[in-house]
Amino acid sequence: MSKSLPYSMKDVHYDNAKFRHRSLFKVFTQTLLTSNMRRECVSCSTGKFLGLLMIFGLACLMLTHTNKAHSVSDGLAKGIATNEEHKEVTDIGIRFKKLFRRAPRLPPRLSPDEKIIHHNFTGKLNEPNVEEQWKARQQNVKDAFTHAWSGYKKFAMGYDELMPVSRLGVDGLGGLGATVVDALDTAMIMGLDDVVSEASSWIESHLLDRIRQKGQVNLFETTIRVLGGLLSAYHLSGGDQGMTLAQKGPKPTNYLDIAKNLADRLLSAFTSSPTTIPFSDVVLRDSSAHSAPDGLSSTSEVSTLQLEFNYLSAISGDPKYSTEGMKVLAHLKTLPKTEGLVPIYISPHSGEFSGENIRLGSRGDSYYEYLIKVWLQLRDTQDGNFTYLHDMYEEAMRGVKHMLVQKSTPSELVFVGELPVGPKGYLSPKMDHLVCFLPGTLALGATKGLTKEKAMKDNLLTFEDLDNLKLAEDLTKTCFEMYSVTSTGLAPEIAYFHTKDYFESGLDGGNKSSEYVNDIIIKHADRHNLLRPETVESLFVLYRITQDPKYREWGWQIFESFEKYTKVESGGYSSLDDVTTVPPPKRDKMETFFLGETLKYLYLLFGDSSVMPLDKFVFNTEAHPLPIKSS
Repeated sequence: MSKSLPYSMKDVHYDNAKFRHRSLFKVFTQTLLTSNMRRECVSCSTGKFLGLLMIFGLACLMLTHTNKAHSVSDGLAKGIATNEEHKEVTDIGIRFKKLFRRAPRLPPRLSPDEKIIHHNFTGKLNEPNVEEQWKARQQNVKDAFTHAWSGYKKFAMGYDELMPVSRLGVDGLGGLGATVVDALDTAMIMGLDDVVSEASSWIESHLLDRIRQKGQVNLFETTIRVLGGLLSAYHLSGGDQGMTLAQKGPKPTNYLDIAKNLADRLLSAFTSSPTTIPFSDVVLRDSSAHSAPDGLSSTSEVSTLQLEFNYLSAISGDPKYSTEGMKVLAHLKTLPKTEGLVPIYISPHSGEFSGENIRLGSRGDSYYEYLIKVWLQLRDTQDGNFTYLHDMYEEAMRGVKHMLVQKSTPSELVFVGELPVGPKGYLSPKMDHLVCFLPGTLALGATKGLTKEKAMKDNLLTFEDLDNLKLAEDLTKTCFEMYSVTSTGLAPEIAYFHTKDYFESGLDGGNKSSEYVNDIIIKHADRHNLLRPETVESLFVLYRITQDPKYREWGWQIFESFEKYTKVESGGYSSLDDVTTVPPPKRDKMETFFLGETLKYLYLLFGDSSVMPLDKFVFNTEAHPLPIKSS
């Protein structure tokens, strides 16, 4: 047989309830006394003669075996036996046992029809049925997006965000209609032409005026949501010889023109700063910029602009955007770090890090994400040598594993802690939901967007890559358990982990049946859920790279919980105040990233892996796909 059998040779020589040794007497008698043997031997004289001859031969063989075994035993006792005699007896015994060994029982071979019946009986779906199931689930996500958009359109069109319970719109991101732009490329990918038409019409009619008239916006939030959304829409509508997913809407150049106008104003954050580190806030109407009230910028914010600015330079032909963005990363390369890890604040006035707080949650997260993603974006271009980004990423991941990764008690969930007072201080077992971006980033860094199977076949993975991929899988498990441990099946904003040094009783997630109910601690102030995308993002990347269907199943469980507890019947979905109680009180906010990221990643997770392949597209930190350009 070409395939190995589902047992080892040990099973053949040992009774493990699959095979049983039979005594020599049973072998002999059962052989003689079977009905077929009895009938045929008795029916002719030749048969009788052969039967007697066989009995005689077996008797001689048994006597010979017994005599030799006794002689060896006696010889050993007297010190006169030789190794050769012992070996001969052993070989005869083994050959004799093998002669009468029962053949192993193989599983029955089923006909194609029987296989179908068997699969249905055991509850296993054959491949066509599996794909149909995921298509249906993908349609459920599409329906959820339509429901979310309908609420926004009815009650908040043109506002940044929807308050679905109050049925009102609110501007919390500068008043640029952030939900419209954030959701546009998701609608394109889903093939929702009516939504694309409504969103693009609003952008064409109103966004440029908003940009010219509005006041203060955050450089980071505006870049990743609005600029990133415009650039992705430009490519997906056919710009830059890209895909043409939108059948309705303005010409691609309209998106590009608005993106350039916005980026020109955002550049003031760079040009107004005395160092290469940009200010955090920009006043759009007069293209001015200033620092935050405390004078600092977040490390993640200044280092999470480069994908967008690089792509804008590539499609506009103007290098100024990329030049300003990449100066930041080049400067960060020169600053002192702790095993590649950096503090979460940096001063645009001095160009130096501020404080010692190290974490991969808020204000630190996407610094590490963009190191590998910007390198993937630029590695095949002729614009320069950017291997330093990959070196910084690898050093940082080694630092994460050495200084931040721990296991919980009692069930050993792998988590990433924080160093709130720096590398010489204690490790806090606190992990933001935001940290759940890391598994996807680790997997992407390991295979560069290829499937694990292809990367291994082409001998592209180092031992460090495989180690990072294993950590990615462990952390994805932890991120999913942060959902399943709660009463609602939805994760809190922040979790703590029970360790040998830290534990607080009475603060579990509420799901007493969870295996990890004693590992994860959820404080009262951290129990809210903002419809965040980081876990489903990592599920999407891990599924694409490993092809393990469990990541799809986990994503479906999370989606079902969103549907059950966050859906507002009049339209939209609401963030929650407490995921540990049922029913959970609603927070009355639908963040733009629910449409721009969470539902997009779920839709892609349940769909065909050839759509938005990870070796051809890099997703910015707001899930806007940008093409990887090659030389």
